[in-house]
Amino acid sequence: MNDSYPQVELPTLSSTRSYWHRDPSETLMGHRTTTHIPGHADVVVIGSGITGTFAAQTLVADGREVLMLEAREACWGATGRNGGHCQPAVWDSTPEVARFELETYDFIQELIKNHHIACDWNVVGGVHAIYSVDVLAAARRQRDRLQGYPDLRDKAFLIEDPSKLAALHIPKAIAAVYQPKAAQFWPYKLVAHLLENLLQEDPNIKFNLQTHTPVVSIERSQTEWIVNTDRGRVYAQHVLLATNAYSSHLLDSMTGLIVPVRGQVCALKPPLPDFQLPHSYVWMKSADAQYVIHRGADDTQVQDGYDDDSISEDRSLIFGGERLATEGGEEGISRDDQINPIVSQNLRRGILDAIKLHPECSDAASPPPLHASHEWTGIMGYSRDSSPWVGEVPASMFRDRVADNNSMVRGVSGDEGFTNLWISAGYTGHGMLVAARCGIAVGEMIQRKLSTVTLPEHWVVSEERGERAKKMKIPKTTGEFICTMPADETESDNLSFYH
Repeated sequence: MNDSYPQVELPTLSSTRSYWHRDPSETLMGHRTTTHIPGHADVVVIGSGITGTFAAQTLVADGREVLMLEAREACWGATGRNGGHCQPAVWDSTPEVARFELETYDFIQELIKNHHIACDWNVVGGVHAIYSVDVLAAARRQRDRLQGYPDLRDKAFLIEDPSKLAALHIPKAIAAVYQPKAAQFWPYKLVAHLLENLLQEDPNIKFNLQTHTPVVSIERSQTEWIVNTDRGRVYAQHVLLATNAYSSHLLDSMTGLIVPVRGQVCALKPPLPDFQLPHSYVWMKSADAQYVIHRGADDTQVQDGYDDDSISEDRSLIFGGERLATEGGEEGISRDDQINPIVSQNLRRGILDAIKLHPECSDAASPPPLHASHEWTGIMGYSRDSSPWVGEVPASMFRDRVADNNSMVRGVSGDEGFTNLWISAGYTGHGMLVAARCGIAVGEMIQRKLSTVTLPEHWVVSEERGERAKKMKIPKTTGEFICTMPADETESDNLSFYH
């Protein structure tokens, strides 16, 4: 990654149209709980994606008054623009992180099941196709390493048998890792369901959502935070930045620590009407990592946006990646109102080179590029040290935001060291297995209560961590990271990287 990046701007007013926004919530579109933004709030949550939503839910459940501010429509950022995957990083992360993500996977699955949330949750199992001998060697080391952890050894399996690889529709791969716990779903619908419940189940207006209310800046007075928006200012005891890639817009010290990286995804029409991929897929055939899910005939059908009248049902291949086909790899870009034509071209052909979608065709055949019904971009927040930033921001990381320039910022309670500025961001393109329980954890931190969520220690925000991270360069690709992972956990306590 480039060593120098400017401070991130606000999200663009317009954006490319995400496949997941085809059926938006009527309740949430343009929603403003009150005509005017309130002048005071207990907690201001900036951002309405999966992090902000789970944090707000946690706070409201304990009686806190929450004001959520969103620059555009609700859930219009990364949560509403991803590839639809929900797969823990097991074989390609540390045991500590793997356990956290497996617990989050189980938590999300139970939440959807118990509350009957219609978001097309479908457990499919995940295939990680391997095309490099270096990555294969690393995968073997990781397989051997997992054998030392009884709770993890059955969560990932290395496959090298050519006949089994062919059965997985990846005949050109030299190996693959299969993870049984992997699902695909409609992330926007999950978040929309939770936000709608917060709005409908609270007669005392403990939860106030204000869309199209970008936060221009934040500053700290002696006793509270001042949140400046284009519709006025709000005074709050606590502020939570659930802003992921856009965090440095409001917190200068995050510039270069959380870097915006633009991802691009498209919904491709499958070449055969009755063919269905059995799993979700990630592969590292070139320098970049690509990923795909195959929507099924039983999934929610929304015809809006199709320009082909012959399509009777939506069974799209949701395919993303290929950003490293461009100079600069889309790093440092925070605009999601444009698509990159080079990435577009590669997406339409890249899937055909990696996965066999025509079972009856020979490997030598060159099928035509696939038709895309939707194509969109989204901004990921890449962490400099590859791990999320979660917790209370120390005063040393926002001194330029203190209105009266005191050397020590006092919390609302008067206790020195309590800044009451919080963050949960920097998910490096892997937020679905991280953000929900990070949001819960930071919501509990705000209340100064014992957390029900145990975060990996190296995810917690600190000035020391920030200084260390400034000296780091994260790997450009998943494959590069995997090849450098040591086999001994004691050598890699702080390692984690997400595709």
